[in-house]
Amino acid sequence: MNVSEYEAMYRVEDTLWWYVGMRRIAVSVLDGTLRPNLTILDAGCGTGGNLAWLSSFGQAYGVDLSPHALRFCAERRLTTASRASILELPFADSTFDLVTSFDVIYHLGVRDDVAALAEMRRVLKPGGVALIRVPALEQLRSTHDAAVHTRQRYTLEELCRKLDRTGLEVVRASYANSLLFPLAVVARIATRLAARLRGGDHAGELETHRSDVRPAPPAVNALFGAAMRLEAAALARVDLPIGLSVLAVARKPASVEPWVAPPLMREPGLKVALRARAEAGR
Repeated sequence: MNVSEYEAMYRVEDTLWWYVGMRRIAVSVLDGTLRPNLTILDAGCGTGGNLAWLSSFGQAYGVDLSPHALRFCAERRLTTASRASILELPFADSTFDLVTSFDVIYHLGVRDDVAALAEMRRVLKPGGVALIRVPALEQLRSTHDAAVHTRQRYTLEELCRKLDRTGLEVVRASYANSLLFPLAVVARIATRLAARLRGGDHAGELETHRSDVRPAPPAVNALFGAAMRLEAAALARVDLPIGLSVLAVARKPASVEPWVAPPLMREPGLKVALRARAEAGR
């Protein structure tokens, strides 16, 4: 992610409608999993807004590969954030009750999202829960994706398949940020039409535009925040058929077999290492 994006995130992560609303949605879909005295990992903690929030439910740890992100975690006085890849989590097997990953495995820097999910499964306790969120639908790719280095956007079915490949049992899966979905579609169509009218190459323009992470006018922040509150209330009861994000809650079986890397993993060295770990019974 561009260095400037970390600073932008840090400035708005506690107040912008999207971050605040998505935390409400996480509470809704976790449905009772959040309780006192949990041991929690935020895999890809960024500038620490969600890590600080998760700390209210127990002992929360975070990892991120970016030293720029971790600098902002330090500004928040978060002492449990450390530098590490989600492909090689620096924790023992069966450590955490809850692992969260908010918009991380989609990133260009994550060379194998299935391997990352498998690492999250490894560090979960038997019966532990993972909450995974990713951006939805390649058709929604925008200037924001260029700025934050998006490798891909997901469908609901694709995320569930990848979780299933690691042996995590999907408890619940839904699209999210659905009420504002029509506005986002209109905005993306308008951007592409404007680029064509100017005779520009839209794909090239994606490389130079800034992301959507910036302060919103107070009235917009309040209006969109209200939409997210309504959606969080709805997600407490039903799944949503379309949206800007995909999220899934998955559980590590209480009785587990060692995980063996699937044959289609793209990184042979990582595949061999994970297979050796599985054969050793770790």
